[in-house]
Amino acid sequence: MENSHKAISDGTYEIVESLQQSPFDLIESIRANKRASLITEVKFSSPSLGQIRSMSDPVEIAKSMVRGGALGLSVLTQPYLFEGSPKYFMEIRKQLRIPMLMKDIIVDKIQIDAAKRIGADYMLLIQSLFDSGHLKEIDEFVEYGHKQGLKVLVESHTKEEFANSLKTDADIIGINNRNLDTLKIDINVTKNILEGHKKDRVVISESGIETPEEIIFLRKCGADAFLVGSSIMKSQDVEQSVRRLANAI
Repeated sequence: MENSHKAISDGTYEIVESLQQSPFDLIESIRANKRASLITEVKFSSPSLGQIRSMSDPVEIAKSMVRGGALGLSVLTQPYLFEGSPKYFMEIRKQLRIPMLMKDIIVDKIQIDAAKRIGADYMLLIQSLFDSGHLKEIDEFVEYGHKQGLKVLVESHTKEEFANSLKTDADIIGINNRNLDTLKIDINVTKNILEGHKKDRVVISESGIETPEEIIFLRKCGADAFLVGSSIMKSQDVEQSVRRLANAI
């Protein structure tokens, strides 16, 4: 990896090569999948849990997830609080052809440029940051991502945010069961938001998913796919942990 990036003083990375995206379409894979559609997350720490797993080879973890049946990978690139890095993302991208989401809190278009360079297929936008007025119009970010060849996952936590996310040209809509202000998790958030909703796009339920029973519950609520990170990263056997959830349906 020595030639693919160079560290700069603030701990981020200047990307000096461009990697290819996945040849596979995640949305098509989700719609065709007969089992539970999992996007599994490579992360070693989080604000709510602290250290989740001791630092180890992210590529081997990612390969275990794919062997277990993951359809996509979410990889943290944010160093602060998450111990993520573009370096990890790029190492995995070079080894695997699976669709990948660059998991970072995007607040500037330069991050979207970086996502393209490291071979990301998807970028994340958090609806609440735009609804609160902290950032400019979300449509501008979605459009810029699409121009860079990226698909966009827009994440919501409330009915109002969900309704606003549906007004965008997001490719996938995410429902985060975690309140980002309090860090409290309630998987009924997905249920409450999707009640009475006629979906026109793939919806992913995110956060707090640990058991096959929860996968079954969320599927009945209308979720098409499931983003699972901490419970898998905490597991002694990553591959088997993923397989157990993928076989829930």
